[in-house]
Amino acid sequence: MSLPRHLTITQPMRVFWITWFGQLISLIGSGLTAFGVGAKVFLETRSTTQYAMLTFFAVAPMVLLSPFAGALVDRWDRRRAMLLADLGNGASTLIIFAMVIASNRGLFKLEAWHFYLPIALGACFGAFRWPAFFATVTLLVPKQHLGRANAMAEVASGASQILSPIIAGALIARMGLIGVLTVDVVSFSFAVLTLLIVRFPRPPVSVAGQKGKGSLFEEMKQGWSFIRTRPGLMALLAFTAVASLCMSLVMLLITPLVLGFTDVSTLGVIGSVAGAGALVGAIGMGVWGGPKNVLHGILGFSLLSGLVLFMAAPVLSVPLVATAAALYMFTMPPMMAGSQALWQRKVPADLQGRASAVKRTVLLCVPPLAALMAGPLADGLFEPAMAKEGALANSMGRLLGVGPGRGIALLFIGLGLLTIVNVVVAWLNPRVRHLDREIPDALPDIPVTQQDAAQDPGTPSAPAA
Repeated sequence: MSLPRHLTITQPMRVFWITWFGQLISLIGSGLTAFGVGAKVFLETRSTTQYAMLTFFAVAPMVLLSPFAGALVDRWDRRRAMLLADLGNGASTLIIFAMVIASNRGLFKLEAWHFYLPIALGACFGAFRWPAFFATVTLLVPKQHLGRANAMAEVASGASQILSPIIAGALIARMGLIGVLTVDVVSFSFAVLTLLIVRFPRPPVSVAGQKGKGSLFEEMKQGWSFIRTRPGLMALLAFTAVASLCMSLVMLLITPLVLGFTDVSTLGVIGSVAGAGALVGAIGMGVWGGPKNVLHGILGFSLLSGLVLFMAAPVLSVPLVATAAALYMFTMPPMMAGSQALWQRKVPADLQGRASAVKRTVLLCVPPLAALMAGPLADGLFEPAMAKEGALANSMGRLLGVGPGRGIALLFIGLGLLTIVNVVVAWLNPRVRHLDREIPDALPDIPVTQQDAAQDPGTPSAPAA
């Protein structure tokens, strides 16, 4: 997987932009498949549980593999780790492609559970993508611009959320799921091509990064040890986990909420409007760079996201739900980009893969938990309680109405309250409030590559935090 030297690109910022653009195209393709498969499963089964299980199998393998992936990313060339992720995701799409063709030709009946294995396979390879990408950002982008660089990753996500539902809806209407999968295959091929023409610098050596060197197991432990011995990072991780739980449940339940009173084409429009909100938030963060006190931005935008959830509950209105979805997604990029920048600044460059994998493992436990919770909460508790003859029909039903989707609307109110409480608890914790002051930055102001160090032996490596 190498090209002649004269065909490769090594200038740091140019490498960042080329890599980012390749991942943008790949994310749009993956979004097409996720939307198409998710809509197909829900419309054919009308089961929130079956729909949520797609998310479970898309995330659970990452939870198990992320600690290994993070340690391997710090050992390997990070570009090759990203290549492995793209090729693996492409293989899973090709398997789904083959299953759909076989089903269309009458060779077998395609059931919802048939998607679980290929989705899980893609997730296994996907465990390497983001630890490698975000660990490499610190080598390509100056410390003071990390917030903007991470915001561009959110721009890619927002663009995917805008374009994927629209494109997927049009392709499904004309070509069925096959059209969606074809575009996804092309997208991951493009991402692989961009990675073949760039080269990533190797991280400088730090004391903290070398402390756990040895066996793979010891290196995995080092990432956890680094976080555990810093109470501020531990508390921030706990806050992020709760915020992620609320966000995961909202993202899972928005589909059955909307399909409870309208059709799949309208769902695609709402998804695109929500993606537009995310894109505006990401671009705004990319231009602004975030507040001087990063933590204020993280908590402030999280608080706003909790308040926005109350908008989606009152009435069955497409404009109201679309507006709430756009505002909710608007808060996500600044919050996530700020959090990622804070972690990147506090972790030495050669420990980024391991520490990032530990953080990612914890956070990746949340979506499967949300997927397992969504079905029982929606189908087994809130929806029956808000049915015409349900237990809450004469109380909350008088405020929110009764019928399909009203239980999920009540659940959104509960998630909004939980989000607000999470922000208050984090602010009252002095370790979180003073985190930026108590834990020194582990990165230099300007990235120091191995090539730079070789040219100037006196250049110091990144200090250990």
